[in-house]
Amino acid sequence: MVKVCVIGSCAMDLVVTSTKRPHAGETVLGEHFSTVPGGKGANQAIAAARLGADVTMIGCIGKDIYGKAIIDNLISNNVNVTFVDSKSDVDSGTAHIILAEGDNSIIVVKGANDHVSPSLVEQAMDTIKSVDIVLVQQEIPEDTVSYVSDICHKFEVPLLLNPAPARFISKTIIENATYLTPNEHECAILFPEYTTSEALRKYPNKLFITEGSSGVRYYNGEQEILVPTYKVDAIDTTGAGDTFNAALAVALAEGNSIEASLKFANRAASLSVTKFGAQGGVPTRSEVEVNL
Repeated sequence: MVKVCVIGSCAMDLVVTSTKRPHAGETVLGEHFSTVPGGKGANQAIAAARLGADVTMIGCIGKDIYGKAIIDNLISNNVNVTFVDSKSDVDSGTAHIILAEGDNSIIVVKGANDHVSPSLVEQAMDTIKSVDIVLVQQEIPEDTVSYVSDICHKFEVPLLLNPAPARFISKTIIENATYLTPNEHECAILFPEYTTSEALRKYPNKLFITEGSSGVRYYNGEQEILVPTYKVDAIDTTGAGDTFNAALAVALAEGNSIEASLKFANRAASLSVTKFGAQGGVPTRSEVEVNL
């Protein structure tokens, strides 16, 4: 069993479903409302655990009803929460999600996730040194992402950086990361000076650009390759990217080839959208393998 450390956000998703997405100044009637645990970090931690990894989560929650639900959910999914810090002076993070017209729109309120600090990461240093791969995203402070990239580079721990939500990332962080997984929009922000093909050639077997229903594109050192996704009837696309990243990290940590790892990750992500919720649709290892 590979060991995975996820450093990132924990949140509660407040989800509204509707046949129509409102325009500015418009009110529409929704069909359903629910609260489900989320946050890119927690989503990836739970996905990695369901896919067979031994997972430790590093993050922050508030001492509120959402925080308790978040921590209970991580524990019930076999995620180690030793380094999930509970803050009394801030609210837990929330994501406000509209599911409409076959896609989602999301507003994230970071809350306690802004307190995922380098000092919190430092408390878990022994754990980080011992894992097979670290995952980090960008719903936590930039200086923490930078610190994580530095220590992973220093101790030669593979780092998968999921640069979402999109923001500028220093060249040092990019160079320190072992793997980068932006979507097309995020890639354009990361590498404004390059075309997609130029960026891929600059970072062979490192940069994996997700292209939604088309699949994932990378450069293997000789040619540009598009690994296609699997066609399914999507119910909720929220969290599909998180499942992809977790599955990719697990497969790579297990020593699989890049192409095999991408196929595994694509299949896991495709299954995740067939059920409701960022975590509710995350498949188990056996479900992915039987559908490969």
